[in-house]
Amino acid sequence: MSVALRTLDDGAWISVNDTREVSVSELWRFTDPTFCACRLPDVVVEGFLETGVDGRTVEVRAYGQCIACGTKNTTGWLPVGRILDGEFRDLDRERTLLSSV
Repeated sequence: MSVALRTLDDGAWISVNDTREVSVSELWRFTDPTFCACRLPDVVVEGFLETGVDGRTVEVRAYGQCIACGTKNTTGWLPVGRILDGEFRDLDRERTLLSSV
């Protein structure tokens, strides 16, 4: 089964099967020592650069700004959801510490 994965509105949304699923302007916490000097960056996501799928995991590369130190940078690949039985399942980014690949 194929799944359509797109970036919409100049990087403001990730669309899965023509449904807007993940948006910018969210605060994400993830582990990535290359993003900034903070141990756990709290980043306001400003835009999505790329989308991809690794197995069943939907991943994005995004850019944003750490609210603690002010650094603006681009992330590595971060998981945002999974495809299960042809349907998108969002990761709870408020409860899940994301890990940059």
